Amino acid sequence: MKRLFVLCLVIFVLAVVTASCNHNLNNSSGDIVVASKDFTEQDILGEFLAQQIEATTNLNVARRPRLGGSFVCHNAIIAGKIDAYVEYTGTAFTGILKQKTINDPKAVYKKLKQAYAQQFNLEVMPSLGFENTFAMIIRGEDAKRYNLQNLSQAAQYTPKWRGGFGYEFLEREDGFPGLAKTYDLRFSKSPQIMDLGLIYRALIQKQVDMVAGNSTDGQISRLGLVVLKDDKQYFPPYEATPIIRQGILKKYPQLSQAIAQLSGKISADEMRQLNYLVEGELQDIKEVVREFRKSKGLGLTHTQREK
Repeated sequence: MKRLFVLCLVIFVLAVVTASCNHNLNNSSGDIVVASKDFTEQDILGEFLAQQIEATTNLNVARRPRLGGSFVCHNAIIAGKIDAYVEYTGTAFTGILKQKTINDPKAVYKKLKQAYAQQFNLEVMPSLGFENTFAMIIRGEDAKRYNLQNLSQAAQYTPKWRGGFGYEFLEREDGFPGLAKTYDLRFSKSPQIMDLGLIYRALIQKQVDMVAGNSTDGQISRLGLVVLKDDKQYFPPYEATPIIRQGILKKYPQLSQAIAQLSGKISADEMRQLNYLVEGELQDIKEVVREFRKSKGLGLTHTQREK
């Protein structure tokens, strides 16, 4: 009886939690629901999208930050629980569509746009202007000393350098093994396996000379580091791209133009700075986005103008 009681209690709690989640998604105070995945950059991009819609239309936006990962957001949008969120093209292409990696950004975007429209009735909007992918990073002083801008240039110096990478990057075929073959990268000794939380400290303290991070990490700008361009396009493209339900576009045609205005508005350097303002300086996301929109001439929202 005791086990039966505990089992019933667990089922009851799960039912309440599920109902609560559905309630939160289904009950919106806005005309359109904009969600974001569960990390800082996504919080910023979701707010960027929401403020743009509010500024250029008469629609009210309900925000759903930290909804979950790619699969959670994808399932929510095809179910009509949310109307828009920002995804990364490589993630959608390989993770959602289960396609093999293609390195050409234009080809990935074209295939993704077509497949999403046909399979899910989703519109893949133009890129916001940057991608968040693996990044090979060196100290700013070294980039300046050797006049380095890309990986092909850096390859001639790596035999005297030490590398520091996370375990996953070292093991994945689309990580260091393939990268080393593509650029003929050779280090003074085998790359050191490092905790991702320590790679930038090790780089600054000159324990290593090249690390693999994420291209829009906020610490890159703060520490004066340089991301080497992947000039042979080894890494798949991960362009930040708004995804929106075609049904909501038909209901509110003004949304297409509003979101299209964001095309190319954020560079990788600018995204790194935005991430740092939120994570490093603990600034309010809405204010950070508001100020960035002003700097881009995107103006205030209707609500802000009324104030």
